[in-house]
Amino acid sequence: MIWWWVLFTVFILAMLALDLGVFNRKSHVIAMKEALLWCAFWVTLALCFGAGVYFFYGHAKAMEFLAGYLIEYSLSIDNLFVFMLIFKYFDVPRAYEHKALFWGILLALVTRAVFIFAGVALINTFSWVMYIFGAFLIFTGVKMALNKQTEVHPEKNIAIRLLGRIIPVTNKFSGADFFVVKRGVRYATPMMAVILALETTDILFAVDSIPAVLAISKDPFIVYTSNVFAILGLRSLFFAISGLMRLFHLLHYGLAAILTFVGVKMLIEDFVHVPVVVSLLTIAAILLISILLSLVWPDRRKSGAGKPKAVAKE
Repeated sequence: MIWWWVLFTVFILAMLALDLGVFNRKSHVIAMKEALLWCAFWVTLALCFGAGVYFFYGHAKAMEFLAGYLIEYSLSIDNLFVFMLIFKYFDVPRAYEHKALFWGILLALVTRAVFIFAGVALINTFSWVMYIFGAFLIFTGVKMALNKQTEVHPEKNIAIRLLGRIIPVTNKFSGADFFVVKRGVRYATPMMAVILALETTDILFAVDSIPAVLAISKDPFIVYTSNVFAILGLRSLFFAISGLMRLFHLLHYGLAAILTFVGVKMLIEDFVHVPVVVSLLTIAAILLISILLSLVWPDRRKSGAGKPKAVAKE
């Protein structure tokens, strides 16, 4: 099994190196066509990996991977709107959005691994932790359904406030650089603050999504690989549908239903076994219905946003 971990890690690092070092070496605005092609690439890659899991580990593990991938991918859609708000708040130039997401997601790969191994260790050591995870997911699902408005307050982010205390932060971007030296003084750029905002936001979302995937599989390799493929495809998905996000105004109700369903599944697991295939089909159906209903009954209300404020001044 250790060799599968090594091979998978090397493969992902190679793909990321090609992404940043070859295909996106120069900062540019990601067009819709390019984003859709990358979406198709990452989804196809995930499905091919799922086929490999089926070939080497069998039908059950393959279904666990697909269900975990679908859960993480669907819940990640909710992240996209928050990412949009973060970019708007910091007034990130569109040409630099891809690199910001790249570095934010690269750090997310590390934190997700820590969360997953910790979660699996807790469940294997204390089986009752599953009930806590299940109750938490139900609570989160209900809260998500009741709170439609999504807000971000980067100025209250502890990591960003700590950054300002450690090093002065300029209010102007210097390309995609994290730091800049002016008159012999090193400053952090707003890009560094954006990365911190993205990473801390992902950690908060991981608290919901990882227990949800652990309800499907307790295999850390399956959980981690499904997470990785989902968040890697998140960048291209952001550019593909960022302009269409407001069309799916009922999607958050679907995500709330998914969290609630998975939470209930965790609570009744010792009494009623829900097959992975049933979970996969249920999650897919909820996601599809919420998207279709959003298109059938569009939100007529118009919303506006104020001008974003600068994070810090020299």
